[in-house]
Amino acid sequence: MTREQKAVAIEDLKAKLADSNIFYIADISGLNAEVTSNLRKACYKVGIKLEVVKNTLLTKAMEASDRNYDELPSTLKGNSAILFAEVANGPAKVIKEFRKKAEKPAIKGAFINDEIYVGDNLLETLVAIKSKEEVIGEIIGLLQSPAQRVISALKNQFKDEE
Repeated sequence: MTREQKAVAIEDLKAKLADSNIFYIADISGLNAEVTSNLRKACYKVGIKLEVVKNTLLTKAMEASDRNYDELPSTLKGNSAILFAEVANGPAKVIKEFRKKAEKPAIKGAFINDEIYVGDNLLETLVAIKSKEEVIGEIIGLLQSPAQRVISALKNQFKDEE
């Protein structure tokens, strides 16, 4: 890869990082082409874009970014893939499901709405993160609950007066 090609690749990665509030970095070392292809298909089905990256290029893209990726660049050893997603727990769910059949991929780290997560030991934590829609649904449910109780109490009050 020429110096110019590397510069273009770094700028491309930098732009992708800037456009994404959610991405995971996964260890895919030891996965053959068929297994990697199956992982890519599993990601595609749920709207996640998986891209195999060179660690040095991703590190340079992170360093050139306006965002603080804290300790994520230090996790970039071995073969790495970056998973871009719209739903915070999407990649974690795919990885958890995929690992029922294979030992990897393992989570090196994740960037979720300016929060940094490092380590495969956080898989269950990342799976449990609620999506924006789930949180909104819970809030609406909580807000409706007291109003429904007030309406029921008023209905019962009017029934008693009749």
